[in-house]
Amino acid sequence: MLKEFKEFIARGNVIDMAIGIIMGSAFTAIVKSLVDDILMPIISGLTAGINYEDIVVNIAGASLKVGNFINAIISFLIIALVMFMIVKALNSRHTDEEEEVTTKDCPFCKSEIPLEATRCPHCTSKLADYENANE
Repeated sequence: MLKEFKEFIARGNVIDMAIGIIMGSAFTAIVKSLVDDILMPIISGLTAGINYEDIVVNIAGASLKVGNFINAIISFLIIALVMFMIVKALNSRHTDEEEEVTTKDCPFCKSEIPLEATRCPHCTSKLADYENANE
């Protein structure tokens, strides 16, 4: 069991995941600072000086910090937007890469066949670009 645990820890996936979590927490700190120190003062200025952190609702002796919740929602939306843009950029980069072509269409039956094929396995037609006259 100890050997299996060592193999599990040594896998690249676990290390990649750990790096992702560390980077995510660092990114969260940046976004929190962006929301708390830049966006919320601007929003507060646009809303006649309301400081969202000061919004507290008292119900039966419990203080509900609604302003902090609003800040958390804004932070989440910013993180979600940035992650969406990163994934979208990676996906578009992946689809833009040229993939190696390994097949072509038979000009007679329009079936997909290997590039090296000299005769279509579906309709048995000789292909036009086959240059060996011995067959």
